[in-house]
Amino acid sequence: MSKTHESKNRILKEQIVEDIKAKLDGAQSVVICGYNGLNVADVTELRALCRAQDVHYCVLKNRLVLKALQEKGIEGLLEGPNAFVFGMKDAVAAPKVINDFIEKKKLTSLEIRGGLLDGKAVDVNTIKSLAALPSREVLLAKLLGSMTNAIGGFVRVV
Repeated sequence: MSKTHESKNRILKEQIVEDIKAKLDGAQSVVICGYNGLNVADVTELRALCRAQDVHYCVLKNRLVLKALQEKGIEGLLEGPNAFVFGMKDAVAAPKVINDFIEKKKLTSLEIRGGLLDGKAVDVNTIKSLAALPSREVLLAKLLGSMTNAIGGFVRVV
């Protein structure tokens, strides 16, 4: 392999690591999943669900993600082949999509291995706890309902 080819390849990999770091910085949550044995139909369905929820599903080279995580001071998350699910706008969306998909399909070939929440490593239980929370829209609707009930009660008293 020539020197110019090696340097172009290295520059490309460095750019990919920078892109991964930018994606990690922009994400409110990241779910790391093992996907051994997941069939094409399930992956296609999962990608469609992710797109519908404005969540990004992708498979990246562990070595490059590991380098990006190390540069951010995060260790010990990657083991085996992994898929990454980025929740860019809502911290609950990515965990919820993955967890609901696993439960709905009763999959053993897709497993949550951990993740990131606001740039900090979290374990599987934290990701599953996030998945159990209602979506941002539901929480806002409940808050609005509580506020209007309180105001309505006040008006009736006056």
